[in-house]
Amino acid sequence: MTELKTGILLWSQAATWPEMTDAAKRVDELGYDHLWTWDHLYAIFGDPYQPIFEGWMALAGWAMATERTRLGLLVGANTFRNPGLTAKLAETLDHISDGRAILGIGGAWMEPEHQAHGIDFGSGFGQRLDWMDEAVAAMRTVMDGGSATSSGDGRYAFDDLRHAPLPIQKKLPIMIGGSGEKKTLRMVAEMADLCNIGGTADVVRQKLAVLDEHLDAVGRPRDAVKRTNLVSLLLARDDRHRDEIRAMLRWDENPDVRNRMVIAGESEAIEAFAECVAAGVDEILVNLAGIRSVDAVHAAAEVLTKATA
Repeated sequence: MTELKTGILLWSQAATWPEMTDAAKRVDELGYDHLWTWDHLYAIFGDPYQPIFEGWMALAGWAMATERTRLGLLVGANTFRNPGLTAKLAETLDHISDGRAILGIGGAWMEPEHQAHGIDFGSGFGQRLDWMDEAVAAMRTVMDGGSATSSGDGRYAFDDLRHAPLPIQKKLPIMIGGSGEKKTLRMVAEMADLCNIGGTADVVRQKLAVLDEHLDAVGRPRDAVKRTNLVSLLLARDDRHRDEIRAMLRWDENPDVRNRMVIAGESEAIEAFAECVAAGVDEILVNLAGIRSVDAVHAAAEVLTKATA
């Protein structure tokens, strides 16, 4: 196994822009491999109407404030933008960051933000995945210097779509988020360079085995796709910080949050990260909620170091 990589996901809700910038700089200084944020228009934890920043613009700001860490959305909502525009955004970010961009993409899941903004949510998740399949194929083509023209029976109507300038990277990587075994992981095997799979170590191990089967079927080597796991674990520095996170997430009144997130101290985090490594991932990504200080970024680095030593 290659050296384990680490990344930080900074929530785009519940923080001011100066706080987010300071935290991004600290991620860069501490040597994390990747820096991610969401692509949401409404906050997804707690009050949906609390302040939240747009993802691509946040990445562009971070590109100017950092020097080495790679930058991406975990993951972009395919429904929000025409895929040609998404590819152009990624290419532009690659130039702003001097070759550090990643195009993160997913099928999208949060219906209220689509309804409020008048964005087509489709008939269901299956249709959105069909849209994403078509979108990723076009984005890969144009970012590699080709031309995309639609067949006429899909979601999009590309007509000799081509872009300049091309990315600085010879192949700007595409990250696909999700773990559906029939459609999403097949799409990962065919077109992605990275994937992100959530869940427990046992779930991750099962999904990666399915991904390997798809890679074998399409004729790509198993190491062609780097595997990441977003550990939905919020690091609490102490009891007071734990209470602050609970309040922000409306913990007591929101069972969905309690089911999806764990608020943990150092020993719990080390155990979770070690299990993630054992499941066979190439990179651990850490949620950092309610950034109020760069101390949280530093604490995550210390815990990751202990867990992977």
